[in-house]
Amino acid sequence: MSKGTVLVTGAAGFIGSHTVLQLLEADYDVLALDNFSNSIPQDEGKNNAVSLQRVSELTGKNIKFFQADVLDLPKLEELFEKASFNSIIIFFYFLGKISFNYSLCCFKIWESVAKPLDYYNNNIVGSLNLIKCCQKFNVKEFIFSSSATVYGEPESLPLTEESRVGLGITNPYGQTKFMVERILMDLKRAEQDWKISILRYFNPVGAHPSGLIGEDPQGIPNNLMPYIAKVAVGKLPHLNIFGTNYNTPDGTGVRDYIHIVDLAKAHVSALDNIGKDIPKGSNGEELAEIYNLGTGKGYSVKEMVAALEKASGKKLTVKEVEPRPGDLAILYCDPSLALKKTWMESGIWNR
Repeated sequence: MSKGTVLVTGAAGFIGSHTVLQLLEADYDVLALDNFSNSIPQDEGKNNAVSLQRVSELTGKNIKFFQADVLDLPKLEELFEKASFNSIIIFFYFLGKISFNYSLCCFKIWESVAKPLDYYNNNIVGSLNLIKCCQKFNVKEFIFSSSATVYGEPESLPLTEESRVGLGITNPYGQTKFMVERILMDLKRAEQDWKISILRYFNPVGAHPSGLIGEDPQGIPNNLMPYIAKVAVGKLPHLNIFGTNYNTPDGTGVRDYIHIVDLAKAHVSALDNIGKDIPKGSNGEELAEIYNLGTGKGYSVKEMVAALEKASGKKLTVKEVEPRPGDLAILYCDPSLALKKTWMESGIWNR
């Protein structure tokens, strides 16, 4: 029996496609939405995606897909309206609720420094459009994929859900995540019937064990692991290490790397448990749930390179270059709150 239907935006991308797969395996039905800004259509002009077709093959289940942009409010309203007419199939949630999982499309930190208006427009306006539709059509369960970037330059480590946010954010991407968090928190305070879960994830890496879906960007990747992998297989001549004079043990940036399957399962677990343990404010009002999704361990760029060299048996050519705008020296979290409630395992190093 289906647990209900979940709308996933950005469904064809790296994180979205893995989350869709885990939702299907957990007996949710999925309504997938994407505009292909960070993914590839199955065929030119065909209303589907390569990644979601592979997810269907892996699970043996169908995915209803809509190609749309979150900035197109009329089209979003049309989608929500059609779904409400056929709620048993599209948006019906088994316990009489409707679930919504939102993953933003614009996610390149360094690019947001160069194109701030694009990021503010897509991530703020797009989020408001989706929230308005949810409000209008009574969709009151909302999981927001946020980011560790909301913590800015950390005052202390590891980062907990109680750590300071909103100050020292070094890039527009992080600012947009923080702003959407504030919007959702204010909404929850004003309208107590909403159930909102905010997932602050750190650095997702890896791929599904089948190898059929993963992170395979075109050109030079923005994220470390696909960049290293493309150098290892000879698709790129060398790896640029952005910054070697950080205040870290080996001078390179340190991050908390969480396996993509663990991250996707955490989204499912958050949905399974949404509203079961809601935090309370000083006046007894319900608040949004917030969880860090990471492993609690930080690894440097050079450590990651060494790990892949050991696994592949190949020596990689690297070049040390200037840091990218908006990058921080070190980020890792305390994931204990999420570990109590999710299926997260210990991350990349035990896989």
